Amino acid sequence: MFEIPKLKHTDSRNFFLMAGPCAIEGEEMAMQIAERLKDITDRLQIPWIFKGSYRKANRSRLDSFTGIGDEKALRILQKVSQAFDVPTVTDIHEANEAAMAAEYVDVLQIPAFLCRQTDLLVAAAKTGKVVNIKKGQFLSGEAMRFAVDKVRESGNEKVILTDRGNSFGYSDLVVDFRNLPEMQATGVPVVMDVTHSLQQPNQSSGVTGGKPALIETIAKAAIAVGADGLFIETHPQPSIAKSDGANMLPLDQLEALMQKLIRIRQAVS
Repeated sequence: MFEIPKLKHTDSRNFFLMAGPCAIEGEEMAMQIAERLKDITDRLQIPWIFKGSYRKANRSRLDSFTGIGDEKALRILQKVSQAFDVPTVTDIHEANEAAMAAEYVDVLQIPAFLCRQTDLLVAAAKTGKVVNIKKGQFLSGEAMRFAVDKVRESGNEKVILTDRGNSFGYSDLVVDFRNLPEMQATGVPVVMDVTHSLQQPNQSSGVTGGKPALIETIAKAAIAVGADGLFIETHPQPSIAKSDGANMLPLDQLEALMQKLIRIRQAVS
């Protein structure tokens, strides 16, 4: 795998982990989560990237939380990176955001609904940062080779692909684990977004639902299939999180889950 700045334990046979809150709600919360994640991943020797969205652009309702301000949130991500010596990842939504976000983070993430947006992929690629492309809920794993090609043909070989389930009817998602080896055939690391794949979108309330009780199930299956990494959103109190609380993993449950997954990884290796 290509080198990601500050990514530790790269000689480990473990999967790597993208983890953190859905959105940056404030500095104290971000630092609290990062400190706990660093402790867990250092002890278990899991390569780790801190995740936090500086802005949430895809919301069901106009009154949904979108962020605390772009620059303020990006500076918090930068502070987390410096304080804990960890790489960071955040979403971008339009081509003109790529250069701005690249000044603060190590990995630029392309949201699933935007994975076919050529201008966005090219702009992300040209920053020279690692580009994590989430597979659209409407695409097969095999089809993601075209998104990878757009980044590579723009002069950037540092690509990650992330699966987050496929639309199943109007208000649910289902995970097709065939997508993981299909995306690995492109020659890039492949991640399973465990928590977003358990969303239940388009609820009548306008607030996305979820099935967090199945986080362990999806994570175990992904590691058994051979995923290179996992993406897990976590929060000390998901019930009061300002975004995606319905499908996040409580922070105090993360370590036990990682220990189980390490044993599965060792067995299948």
